Amino acid sequence: MKRLFLLPALLLAFTFGANAQVLEDVQRPQTTAPVSSDAVRQGNWLVGADIGNIGMNFKSETFSFDVSPRAGYFISDNAALGASAQLGLSIYDGGESFRYGLYPFIRYYFPEGAAPTHRWFGEAVIGLGGSSEEDSEGDAVLSRVYGVRAGYAHFVASNIALEGTLNLLRSNANVDIDDNAQTGLSVALGLQIYLPGRNN
Repeated sequence: MKRLFLLPALLLAFTFGANAQVLEDVQRPQTTAPVSSDAVRQGNWLVGADIGNIGMNFKSETFSFDVSPRAGYFISDNAALGASAQLGLSIYDGGESFRYGLYPFIRYYFPEGAAPTHRWFGEAVIGLGGSSEEDSEGDAVLSRVYGVRAGYAHFVASNIALEGTLNLLRSNANVDIDDNAQTGLSVALGLQIYLPGRNN
C-alpha cells in the first residue's frame, strides 16, 4: 500500500521541481533601460503622444477625451524642436464640442540630475487652438495658446519612454466673451519613441 502512494508522490515532487526550475529561467518584463544619454543626441527624432482628460462626469453626463500627438527633431544634444497637435472631444447631453490646435515646441532635457534610466525636461509651447461646438454662435474660434511644461521621462526600453508632464497653458480661447484670457494647470501622461538619426 505504501508503494502505491510512493510512486504518485515522487511524480508530484518531480513535476513541482521541474516547474520551479522553468520559473527561475523566465525573465521578468523589462521596466527600465539605461539609455537616456543615447536617446537625446543630436540628429535623433522624437515621436509620440500625450493622453489626458479622459473621463466621464455622471452628474452632467459628459464624456471627455484629449490626445496630443507630437514629433520633434534633436537640433543638439538634449534640445529638440517640434510640434504637437491637440485633438479633443466632449460629448454631453444635447451636443458635442471638438477641440483642436497646433503647438510648436522647444524641449530641453536637463543633464543635471540625469540618470541612465531617466531624464527631467522643460518645454515651452506657443501656437493656435480652437473649438467647434455644435449649434453654437462661437463655432470654430481660433486663439493663441502659449505656456510651459515640466516633465519626467522614464526609459522602459532602448528607445521608448513613459512621460509625465505638468502643464501651465494660457489661452484666449473664448474671444466672444469679453476677450478674457484663461490660464490652466493640467497633468498628462504620454508615450514617446526616440528614433536614432542616420549618424547615430
